[in-house]
Amino acid sequence: VPFAIGSETLGSIVSPSTRCGVTGHRPTFGAVSRHGAMALSWSMDKLGPIARSALDCALVFDAVRGSDGEDPAAVDVPFPFSDSTDPTDLRVGYVASAFEGDYENKTADQRSLQVLRDRGVSLEAVELPTDLPIGAMLDTLEVEGAAAFDELTRSDRDDELVRQGEDTWPNVFRAARFVPAVEYIQMDRLRVRLMERMHQVMSDLDALVSPSFQGGTLGITNLTGHPCVCVPNAFRPVDEGADERRQPGSISIVGPLYRDAPALALAHTLQQETDYHTRRPPIK
Repeated sequence: VPFAIGSETLGSIVSPSTRCGVTGHRPTFGAVSRHGAMALSWSMDKLGPIARSALDCALVFDAVRGSDGEDPAAVDVPFPFSDSTDPTDLRVGYVASAFEGDYENKTADQRSLQVLRDRGVSLEAVELPTDLPIGAMLDTLEVEGAAAFDELTRSDRDDELVRQGEDTWPNVFRAARFVPAVEYIQMDRLRVRLMERMHQVMSDLDALVSPSFQGGTLGITNLTGHPCVCVPNAFRPVDEGADERRQPGSISIVGPLYRDAPALALAHTLQQETDYHTRRPPIK
């Protein structure tokens, strides 16, 4: 399969791309029409390519991007991507505190940063606005999801779903009906502040490098709509199980709003220096 189209609200392109050892591109919110896709959160849903490389993602994105008159959030913006972009011309930041501490993919992430430095990329330490209540804002997903599946809940057909645990979708939708409208509006007001703060962070950058699942980057950028390219950068050994297997890891490159091209170009640079995106599991 050369590529697939994924949908992300809070990690559903980044997470499977990481687990499968492939490259995923979550475009800027509104860069690709969502017409025909199932809605979960109208203000957070995004469609984008999952492919073998950043270059393939760029080719697919160029084919599917833009408005079609069916999605009111979709817009037409330029996409000046080039596979010959000089990475030293890019202004690149990295979420310094996110790379600290002990986490599963730390060694691989540090190696990826060094690869970029070796290519002449100057990495500027920046921090994300994690002082805002990101977790509370992410309740937007549950409330909008409950609205999207309102008919399912009201008709009691949600009882027919097999998974009925506390944190599964049927009960998430039921519980979200008790969130007051005032609180939902306050979430949106806080999101505006978060977007303004992220605009300040990204205003002098072409790309921002972060661990895929550390430092709050995944939640923040899904709330603000910033694009992200998820790049495989590790195959860690797994001790459990009868078969000899390895677990993929990834690093993420975030771009400014409506400027997906620099993030894809930097991801392409990283993949020119590594071979993780070309590795395949043995087929026996």
